[in-house]
Amino acid sequence: MKASPPDPEGINVTDATALAAAITAGQISACELMESSLAACHARADLGAVVYLDEDMARDGAKVADTLPPDQRGPFHGVPFLVKDLGGFAKGLPAAAGSAAIRAQCRKPESDSHLLRRLRRAGLIPFGLTSTPPFGLSLTCEPDGMAATRNPWNPVLTPGGSSGGAAAAVAAGIVSIAHATDAAGSIRAPAACCGLTGLKPSRGAVPGGPDFANHLMGIASELVLARSVRDVKTAFDAVAQPMAPVYLPERPRVALALPERCGADQRKAAKSAADALHDAGCKVCDIHAPDQLGDEAHAIARTILAVSLAEWLTALRISDDRIPPLAATMAAEGRATPATALFAASRQLARLTNRSRKLFKSADAVLMPILSSAPPVVGTLDLSGSSPDDHMARLEAFAPNAALANVAGLPALALPFGMANGLPLGIQLIGSPGSDFALLKLGALIEARAPAIHFPHPIAGLPA
Repeated sequence: MKASPPDPEGINVTDATALAAAITAGQISACELMESSLAACHARADLGAVVYLDEDMARDGAKVADTLPPDQRGPFHGVPFLVKDLGGFAKGLPAAAGSAAIRAQCRKPESDSHLLRRLRRAGLIPFGLTSTPPFGLSLTCEPDGMAATRNPWNPVLTPGGSSGGAAAAVAAGIVSIAHATDAAGSIRAPAACCGLTGLKPSRGAVPGGPDFANHLMGIASELVLARSVRDVKTAFDAVAQPMAPVYLPERPRVALALPERCGADQRKAAKSAADALHDAGCKVCDIHAPDQLGDEAHAIARTILAVSLAEWLTALRISDDRIPPLAATMAAEGRATPATALFAASRQLARLTNRSRKLFKSADAVLMPILSSAPPVVGTLDLSGSSPDDHMARLEAFAPNAALANVAGLPALALPFGMANGLPLGIQLIGSPGSDFALLKLGALIEARAPAIHFPHPIAGLPA
């Protein structure tokens, strides 16, 4: 492969890695940096990105970071960090999954999940929770009983979901990196809406314990949203569990797949990213979009999500009249699903996982758009409706084939590539199981050749 071309402005100079470097260089302290993040939380509260804030936790964590000896400092030493209100929990932060009913009865965790423990060891300082739609059931972000979350690029529009609060917080510069989860596109859709980078890891590549509450029969993964490939790579390296690695050949083979239902801007971004990889020395070919696999994956994910929601509400003793209408209808659908149908879905998941391997017989990665269009207006995909059929169909239309990577257990890397009408455009690289680091290597080639994106807000506290 050809080496990345030099960038006179410096690639990735405004990210979490740069913040940690500034602390190490003595340009700013962890305490000063945290005060900047807290100030940004308050100044940009109208975005609705942060739903829970513990300022004492923030300041105490920063004080500890400033006293830590150099040999105990991780790669993100002293960097402020926000945790999603859904998924792996962090000590002292009462996640409610965007639900007013859960919020009313949840308690503060007394310990970190395995994922958050490793991220904390890497130097990140959790101090709050970012918004998510109720139970993560949308690709937009309107938490129950709270203000809708808005896109920093255009507050009329959604930042995506379900990791919408995380995306809004990073794009708005409140933090440089934030926890995110993905069960059917929930890292990648917000990344595309907000011009960010995010990896949906391979199944089993990152820890889900100790309670495995976000397991969802293996379709869910967790990691981060950030402004650079190097931040995502560092985060993944800090938490990754042992897997058989997948290596790239001297000339990586990339297959470009363009679903017809994607708009012209989204298709153009993917084509331009393919050209960038070709310029970097990769072999690029065109293939038909894996729409049939995507449709099957979407149906399997829907069954799992409905049954999971029904079980979740039963375990928490939350009645349907305490949740949004569409969630209640979906929970009823889950309760009505027989065990035989759920077992059939698990078998279909295994078969689809096996069939997806055919995508990589002649390619090391598949390149596709993430979204079919620009982000919709806030409220467009909320849970006020009553038809799961209509809602799920609209989600799939917005993020075509998004569930494929989840159901098949494939890694999928979201990247920004260019702008259209004042909004960033997103593309994704999908690889075979265990090829996470290989995708990140390809992502760095794309990032080095991508048009510059100038975020609406600088990262809070980053020295000039």
